[in-house]
Order: sequence, then structure tokens, then C-alpha cells
Amino acid sequence: MAASPRICGPAVPTAGSHAVQRPLGLDEVQITGGPLGRWQQTNRTASIPLGLRQVEQGGSVPNLRLAAGEGKGGFRGYRFQDSDLYKQLEAVAWEHARQPDPGYEAFLTASAELLARAQRPDGYLNSHYQLVKPDLIYAELEYSHEMYCAGHLLQAAVAAARAGAAPLLPAVARRLADHLVAVFLDGGDDGLDGHPEVETALVELYRLTGEGSYLALARKLIDNRGRGLIRDVGLGPLYAQDHLPVREADTAVGHAVRQLYLEAGIVDVYLETGDRSLLDCSVRRWEDLVATKTYLTGGHGSRHDGEAFGERYELPPDRAYNESCAAIASLHWNWRLLLATGDGRYADLFERTLYNAFAAATSTDGLRFFYVNPLQRRADYSADRYDGRRREWFDCACCPPNIMRTVASLGHYLATRDEDCLYLHQYAPGTIRSSDVELAVATDYPWDGRVGISVARAPATWRLALRIPAWSRTTTVLVDGTPVPVTPDERGYLVLSNPREHVELRLDLAPRLVFPHPRIDAVRGCAAVERGPLVYCFEQADQSADVDELALIPGTELRVVGMQDLPGVGRTVLIEADARAIHQPSGGLPYGDHPPPASTAVTATAVPYFQWDNRDGGAMRVWLPHPFEGIR
Repeated sequence: MAASPRICGPAVPTAGSHAVQRPLGLDEVQITGGPLGRWQQTNRTASIPLGLRQVEQGGSVPNLRLAAGEGKGGFRGYRFQDSDLYKQLEAVAWEHARQPDPGYEAFLTASAELLARAQRPDGYLNSHYQLVKPDLIYAELEYSHEMYCAGHLLQAAVAAARAGAAPLLPAVARRLADHLVAVFLDGGDDGLDGHPEVETALVELYRLTGEGSYLALARKLIDNRGRGLIRDVGLGPLYAQDHLPVREADTAVGHAVRQLYLEAGIVDVYLETGDRSLLDCSVRRWEDLVATKTYLTGGHGSRHDGEAFGERYELPPDRAYNESCAAIASLHWNWRLLLATGDGRYADLFERTLYNAFAAATSTDGLRFFYVNPLQRRADYSADRYDGRRREWFDCACCPPNIMRTVASLGHYLATRDEDCLYLHQYAPGTIRSSDVELAVATDYPWDGRVGISVARAPATWRLALRIPAWSRTTTVLVDGTPVPVTPDERGYLVLSNPREHVELRLDLAPRLVFPHPRIDAVRGCAAVERGPLVYCFEQADQSADVDELALIPGTELRVVGMQDLPGVGRTVLIEADARAIHQPSGGLPYGDHPPPASTAVTATAVPYFQWDNRDGGAMRVWLPHPFEGIR
């Protein structure tokens, strides 16, 4: 099972790395159905075409034409506008790798040619600074996003190279990376971009090219963080993770996306250098983050101010920021931790984030997106530019193309291997072909907990490892029709030796109530509903009473409503619970010296959180009071 994949994915450690597992190639994993398959099809037919239009309309492409001396007008958008195009290029490259299309290749080629014309002879490339502030190149790194934009170009170039398209794009990226090396490594400049991202991109370009200076620069940038080298933009050093060296910091702080991208780069540098202190500090922060700063949906970032992490247990549902890009950055970090350790807890959080915080960001039709992902919306909410309902695009459009590149590359995250074992981390219908092993996966996951794995081809001696999710209370497994004991190893996987024909995994999808840590004050005394990997929510559209008056009845039975197709939502499974609608008298102060005097028995109906806001735009809650003492 040691053959190299033909089309690698976004994060592929070198053969000499310290990874304990290796990702499969995008050509080795095909998703053919289920929610993941539907997301990929919608991404191809709706989201990516929308993104291709928006990089023209939003200014990304016109700005680069101006930098190339072509076109008329002035610079449009933010100083990091180039990055929208780069993420779009990466999305197109991975989609072209998944299902080749001449139109995609033409877009990649034309974009690479434009970037080559816009690039300065010394390799520098950033349309904002070339057009607007040519005398301040690298002089405003605390907020310029110059390295951040460069990082996204490097990742797009890696994707194009691995997809076998637009060979000029990697050449442009390497000239820019060489310029960064000349200035910040060989030239001795200790500047740091206020927004981490280039670190993980430099490591991946090293993996593609073998050029050691890219890895060395990534390591230097990480080692210099937390040493006061980033000028304060008015939000303090925590905002940009410049308060402590990375090996000394114990908790995630500041801008959530920046912290999580930094963590992905830290683990990448560990994987290629073996500096165990980097892995240890990242795992330490992961454990604290999961225990104290992670939303039920897997989302991160509890404050709109600074798009930031709050204090431990500061997790308000209504003011949750949970930026879509933070969910994506979390996926990147957890995937790299999984490759580094093989520990299934990272795949568990990956799954929670994928099916909830990430999936909720896109409408069912693939044409509208959330920037902010709250766990509660009141009926009288007021929307700003990024909050409220999903939108087709944003002035700061970091999230939509980021979502597109992730969906296009989902096959990369389903399975890994080591010398003699194939690991299945996420379950979706499709095929897996890895060297001398070929599997067909049949499942209606996550709606149904049965996962059938047919062995089409395998060597005489091999192993198959199945992740047993922590939420599955009772799990059964049949191997070639015979039940086997389900005893996961210390990493959370059931390892099977030499299955010959068919394996059936049966996960427990019984719905369950979940309760918050008592220190999460915002939802103390509440409960939420989960089923399998899905977090549920209560939308006004499904209730007979005001959703903000609902309280769950203690001991309520959770009833699964059969599969159905809801208008606007699509295929789904609903859950019903016994509740009471609490009637609070109106007028005067919203307080009193007695419990609410009256309530009405009702049925509360929950829909998967990732499918919310596809109907009337009404109120929504993930958490409901439970129990509510004094209700009669």
C-alpha cells in the first residue's frame, strides 16, 4: 500500500515526514452520494460559477489587470482583494482534479497568465500595494495581509500542480515565494504578517517542490510569533497571537481564524521537522480549546469584536460569531493533527465541525452564504453587512471561495493509510482505491447509521480501521456476516484484520439530549438535541408556538420523524420532543417575583442545524430551557 497517489490533496506530508498516517489521493477517493456528494455537485453547478462571476464583479481580477498595466479605473475593494481570486483558483483546481473540465483549465491558465503579467520582476505580487502604496511594500505587515494573500496564491498553485493544470501558476507562485525568502529569510527581515496563513502554504509548497528554504521560512515565522514584532493595530497583541511565543501559550486567543491557521502551520512544521515542542504546544491548546471555547456545532469565535475567541466558557448562542472561515481553519488543523498522531478525537471534531459549523454556512441551493453562524436568532434580529440571513456575496468575501475550495477537496479527508492499514475517518457513499485495496462504501449516512463496506480487492494480509464516533452509544460490526466484538483501540478505531468480502458497521443514531458545562452561563439550564453527528435546532417555521417561549419537558422522549423532503430544505430527518410554551405577561419590566404563571403543552420540532435559514428567515434556537422549574 505504499504507492504514491496520482492526484494528491491539499495537505500531503513528505515521505520523510513524521506523519503516522498518509492521506489518499483525490483520484483514489470518489464520493458518489449523501450530503457530501450533494454538496460537491451543488458546488460544481452553482457555487463555483457564482464565484467566477464575483471575482470579476468584486474587483479581484480587474485589480490585477490594472497591476499588469491593462484596463482603466482604480483599485476596488480591500487590500486583501487578491486572495478572493486565489481561493477561487484553488477551488477550481480541486474541482478540475475531481472531474476534469476544459473550462476550468482555461480559467486557471488565463488567470496564471494575468498574474505573470502583473508580477513585478523581483517576484513581488500584490495588486493593492503595487497600485495604491508602492512605497509601503512590507511596511504595514500588521494589517497589510501581503503574506496572507501570498499564502493563498501558493495553495492555489499547489492545487493546480497536483491537478495537472496551468503549469505557469506554480511558476508565478515560486517567484513570489522566492521573493519572500530573499526578504524575510536570507535578507534578515523579521517582519510578520498580522494574519497567519502563509506558514502552512509555505510548507505545502516545500512538499511540492522540495525547496528547503520555504520550510525554513515557515519555521522562522512561527518561531518569531509572540515576540512583539507585530505593531499593535489598536486591538492588543492577543488579537494577532503576538502576546507569547507559540511554545508558551496555553489557550487560543484573539482573532479566531488567525489562531487556527497559525495552528495548522505549526503542526505542518512539526510534521516536516520533527520539532516535538511544536506538536506538544498545539495539542495543549487544542485540548483547552475543545474543553472551554468550542461551540456545540464545532464553531469557534464568541465575539463579534475582533472576530475573536472570548474567555473560557464564554459561548453565548445569540452573539456567537463562529465565522465560516474559522470552521474551515479548524478542519485544516484537526486534519493535520490526525496525520501527526492518528488519534480519532481529531476526526471526531472534524466531523462535528464539517456537518454543523461548516455545512450550515451554505444554503441548500449553493448560492447564499453565512459569514457569521449563530446558534440563536430572535424574531426581531437586526442584520448588518455580515450577520442576519445568508447572502450571495460580501464586501469582505473571504468565506464563500474558502467554502468552495473545501467542498471541492472533501475526498481528501475521508481516509488515510499506513504501511498495512487503511483508515476510514468519515463515512460517505463512494469508492476507495488505494494501491492493492479497493472498497465500495454504501451508506445513507448521516441519516442512517449503517455503513456497508464491500471489499472488491485486497492483499492476503491487510487491516481496515473504522472510526467509532464518540457519540455512538452502541455499535455493532459484522465481518463477512459474522458479528465481531466492538472494542475500539486507544485512538478510537476498531481495527479489523483481513476482511475478505463485506464489513457492516452499525452506528447508534438514537437522538439524544445534550447539556452544557455549568460554567457556560449563557445556556445554563438548557439542553440541545443531537442525532449522530448532527446538531439540531428549533426553527419557528416548524413550531405551533413562539420558539422563544419553548421549554423542553424533563424526561421527554425524542421521536424521530421519518425521512422527508421539506420545501427549501430538501431531504431531511426531523425530531420531535414534548415541550411547553411559557406565557409571560406583557407590560412592565420583564422580571417578576414568581415563575411564569401559565404554559401550554406543545410539540417542539427540530431540524438539522446545517439546514436552517432555508425557508422564512424566522427565529431559531439550538438550546431550549430544560427543565424549567415552576411550570404547571
